[in-house]
Amino acid sequence: MLLEIGRIAKPHGLKGEVIVSLITDRLERIQPGSVLATAKGPLVIVASARHQERWRVRFEGYNDRDAADTLHGLALHAESIDDPDAFFVHELIGSAVMTVDGIELPSVISVEANAAHDMLVLADDTLIPLVFVTAREPGRLIVDLPDGLLDLRNG
Repeated sequence: MLLEIGRIAKPHGLKGEVIVSLITDRLERIQPGSVLATAKGPLVIVASARHQERWRVRFEGYNDRDAADTLHGLALHAESIDDPDAFFVHELIGSAVMTVDGIELPSVISVEANAAHDMLVLADDTLIPLVFVTAREPGRLIVDLPDGLLDLRNG
């Protein structure tokens, strides 16, 4: 399964580098030698370095600004990573949710980025900080919620 991991924002400098905005925290995705899928075909990373809040990346075969400019706006995709200790958004969407007390909650419809903790968005618009997920079973998340959190749902 291919997942979008970032986008090429713009060319940078004269030697074929581009600025990449990542939407992943898995930095192995942009290590030299990594291959990313795009609508223009696979791109092989030659070099990468942090650049402010984004990344400066050079791809094999793109050696000047004009070549790099042809990549502007391109979405970058990579295979999903098998890491049993990590939460991946595509694995959380659609999951049933149950409290440690056995209360069934609506399923997860999305995950919202948040400065403190990413939030699970449930089908009834309840927001649950991801930090409260204590276990993951096939198709279901178990949450240990502080007293009163569910009372905030409807007013």
